[in-house]
Amino acid sequence: MNLGIAEVDLDSCVQCGLCLPHCPTWRVTGEEDHSPRGRIATMRLLQDGRIDLDEAAVESFESCVQCRGCEPACPSGVPFGSMIHSARVTLGSTAAHRPPWWQKLGYRSLSHPLLVRTAVLLGALGGRLGFLPERVGAGHWPVRLRSLVVPRVEMDDREQVWVFRGCVMDALQRHVHQATIDALVRSGFEVRLADRHDGCCGALASHAGLDSIAGDQLARLETRFPGDARIVVDSAGCGAHLKDRGESLSERVVDVLELLAEDLTRLPEPAPRWVRPLVAVSDPCHLRHVQGLGGVTRQVLDRYADLIDLDDDGLCCGAGGAFAVLRPDEAAAIRDRKVASVERSAVEHVASANPGCAMHLAAAGITVSHPVEIMARAIRGDVEGGSHGG
Repeated sequence: MNLGIAEVDLDSCVQCGLCLPHCPTWRVTGEEDHSPRGRIATMRLLQDGRIDLDEAAVESFESCVQCRGCEPACPSGVPFGSMIHSARVTLGSTAAHRPPWWQKLGYRSLSHPLLVRTAVLLGALGGRLGFLPERVGAGHWPVRLRSLVVPRVEMDDREQVWVFRGCVMDALQRHVHQATIDALVRSGFEVRLADRHDGCCGALASHAGLDSIAGDQLARLETRFPGDARIVVDSAGCGAHLKDRGESLSERVVDVLELLAEDLTRLPEPAPRWVRPLVAVSDPCHLRHVQGLGGVTRQVLDRYADLIDLDDDGLCCGAGGAFAVLRPDEAAAIRDRKVASVERSAVEHVASANPGCAMHLAAAGITVSHPVEIMARAIRGDVEGGSHGG
């Protein structure tokens, strides 16, 4: 079976095992097939025709969170992210292992903001009435969405930037978008929002190996942001996907923390009454490993909070796009390790720059804020506090 993986990439893995401690599924299961080198060995056997695509191979690929924590740990520079993506795309194209129709419908519906908002509203009501399991965290989802407000500023030499709203992020964590807008304006930027709703970037469909759906969703974004102004993203997963596969948009995409960290002198001072909280930094995998921006959260938040690092070496929390929805037991087992690390730190407030990670941790009772929320509260001088996913 041709998985579409270059031979040189398959050969680059020397099976040394240095990736193992950085793989969340291996840490939880201890099984070789649930490790990066085990998955690569399966890819090699499949592509050489030495094994057929059986349930064990399917499970090996589908159990990957795609956190890509193995990549920076690999001395050989194995491009595991592109390899597992190719394997998932091939998997999804085989008749016996195509994602079910309801999954495809779900991914396609993310292109329609009204459908997403309706689903969030129904989920929020269902969570409050006890119709959905507590692990989903739907009881904390917003019932009402407030319109985003872009403060008026005098036209001067401010750099214009677009703020990308996306799909799930806009419906579940619009308060993060508002904090992003406020932080950018106070830091000297002129913020613009697309005239038409942005829609989904395709990250979730891409994780599932559904490149046709992801490609359609990306194509819709091409006309949403005219000109050459940078496109600011406050969801690490969306930002990583847009940078990696956004074609004409990729060079313009910048994470909000990446942008703010470019010139720390322009960050506004906290209000005099602000009391610096003690915050544990839990960088999302797609910010730390994929975008290579592991230090920007600390650079920006250092002005507003006392920071500590968790002792789990940046391991994944188990959210993984739709992984926590499709494989909840494994996601919860991975999250348990992160929660234990938070508990050992004796800090209940965690900063995470990705909506999926924030909601996944919040569902376990952790108080989570996006870093720009902490920054915005500090500028206003609000009483410190976090969100529980919405």
